[in-house]
Amino acid sequence: MADTNSAAYEAHFTRSPAQLFGGAGWKRLTAFRVDGTGVLLGGAPARYHTQTALVPWQDITALVTWRQQMTGSAMNYIGVRRRPGAPLLPGPNSALTPEKTAGLAPQVDHELFLASRAVNLWRLDPQALRTAVQAFAPNMPILDAG
Repeated sequence: MADTNSAAYEAHFTRSPAQLFGGAGWKRLTAFRVDGTGVLLGGAPARYHTQTALVPWQDITALVTWRQQMTGSAMNYIGVRRRPGAPLLPGPNSALTPEKTAGLAPQVDHELFLASRAVNLWRLDPQALRTAVQAFAPNMPILDAG
């Protein structure tokens, strides 16, 4: 395993007034990170501290990218598929029911939807993601659920 203190891949939210009003201040907020401890899923800037989740590698079975179709456009997401029985994660979708997530993105299961974050106000670099996952979890699949 590589050095667990080294952030192999880290993406930050674009700073916005919402984070000031949400109590996060004007610092750079991490939207997504892959390192030796696992995967950090950043919370929405206005609720960053209550929605951020660190998922340890031992709870992850795959990383999954997917798209939510919306009227006239689509939103990209990245999430972690987790082992059965892994603890619930905080996040912007944590209150959604299985019926609601099935209606929003029928191609992904409810648990993956809850353990995903929209690639919004930040940019995902697929090559840097693959490099980081290879460094810290070499056998971890990165899947595309469309």
